[in-house]
Amino acid sequence: MGETELSYVHEAFETNWVAPLGPNVLGFENDIEHYLGNDVHVAALSSGTAAIHLGLKLLGAGRGDEVLCQSFTFSASANPITYLGASPVFIDSEQETWNMSPQLLEEAIAQRLSKGKKPKAIIVVHLYGMPYKVNEIHTIAKKYEIPVLEDSAEALGSTYGERPCGTFGDIAILSFNGNKIITTSGGGALVSKNKEYRDKAVFLATQARDNAVHYQHSEIGHNYRMSNVLAGIGRGQMDILQDRVHARRRNYKYYTEELQSFDGITFLEEPSGMFSNRWLSCILTPSYEIREKIRIALDDENIESRPLWKPMHLQPVFKKEINFIDGTSENLFDRGLCLPSGSNLSVEDLERIVEIIKSARS
Repeated sequence: MGETELSYVHEAFETNWVAPLGPNVLGFENDIEHYLGNDVHVAALSSGTAAIHLGLKLLGAGRGDEVLCQSFTFSASANPITYLGASPVFIDSEQETWNMSPQLLEEAIAQRLSKGKKPKAIIVVHLYGMPYKVNEIHTIAKKYEIPVLEDSAEALGSTYGERPCGTFGDIAILSFNGNKIITTSGGGALVSKNKEYRDKAVFLATQARDNAVHYQHSEIGHNYRMSNVLAGIGRGQMDILQDRVHARRRNYKYYTEELQSFDGITFLEEPSGMFSNRWLSCILTPSYEIREKIRIALDDENIESRPLWKPMHLQPVFKKEINFIDGTSENLFDRGLCLPSGSNLSVEDLERIVEIIKSARS
């Protein structure tokens, strides 16, 4: 936490604005709009997952439809597809950014079109804060006239060609969960240049209550709006966003300087024109066995690390879904490890982590 969050929270209590509306909610939305620029409009919501759910709904996805989704991601990217009765079609990653493969994306679209199934949307993720190949992905999406839902849950503070992640999709989403680069404890946002999308998202997020004196509902809504108290935390967090990006990139720099020449350990580097917030610092090891040796050595010292995301096409709940896979994400999952990456890590913490990793590899 920074130094200003409590002032906004106290203001919410003092003015009795604690419900899912109020000056902090509007202020937080304005803060995000100002930060992202590019004429976007923002709806502050209860979670990034809620934002994906509403985003898909706004893009017309429904029962019987198919949505193309990056396989190498957290389940929150894919679960909302099923909320609507639609089916995910999983697309594997490419090696350079670990994000959706443009080649496999186009292959999937062509194959689904040949079956008479035009996908309703493409969900593509800036994984671990690393931008996906925006130009390639959006060129394909435009060619086939399929809207893009840009999952920027992990990428606030990252840029592609100096343009902020979260401003490329027909709809984009952000997450402010407790583990993200800034947090509102729990929360998210829907972002779009289309103000009608933003306004409809707010309508749906407040139980789709019609504009009437009495309670009247003409369509199904959701309880997805962010509270004024949590938005106050978000306003304070926006003040320190760049400090958090700097801290995360400092962690990554330390790890690379200390480990890049160490036998068999490699890092996800930034391709030209991309800037990652380095939400998490990740390494690739030579094998599953070595990854586990390092992870267990850290765990024995009460230091948490985690394997990279288990791909969605390998998850039991999604094992029957259509996928276009070339083995990239499975290999990353077997060999990859997320290192401790918190913004408040000290140099002493980093030194200790690195020494344990080196000892485990010796």
